[in-house]
Amino acid sequence: MTKAKKPEFRPDEFVVYPAHGVGKIVSIEEQEIAGLKLELFVISFEKDKMTLRVPTNKAIDIGMRQLSSPEVVSKALDTLKGKARVKRAMWSRRAQEYEQKINSGDLMAIAEVVRDLHRADDQREQSYSERQLYEAALERLTREVAAVSGDDEAGAQRKVGDVLTSRAA
Repeated sequence: MTKAKKPEFRPDEFVVYPAHGVGKIVSIEEQEIAGLKLELFVISFEKDKMTLRVPTNKAIDIGMRQLSSPEVVSKALDTLKGKARVKRAMWSRRAQEYEQKINSGDLMAIAEVVRDLHRADDQREQSYSERQLYEAALERLTREVAAVSGDDEAGAQRKVGDVLTSRAA
């Protein structure tokens, strides 16, 4: 029986951590915790001024992954062009689903949230919680688009914004 090949994460590489989005592996260090030697990925989330230490043997289990391929990014951008799908469920239930999608780290799911919560200027006002979820999803999406395309964040925001406005036209 062959063991599934686990992705190798290296220092200076961008990765996606489900609950926090795109971060950069700064180093791999060994620490002794409760008498056990642990190998840890040290991941920096520059924008959030946060550093995370993830045991190397748990990285895959918790859903840490490499950046999406350019094909997945363009599929995600195509998703934005689709028509918003809003279920008729109560907002609290929908908000929970949106949050799960955002924290899944799955770029396609995040793109769906952006698509579903995007408002054109002539549409009704968003509630505070809708806007919070929309902005969180949009930020995750643009950060990964920027990291994959090698663009800066402003360029990625323009790219995503252009797709969203073209949809409204």
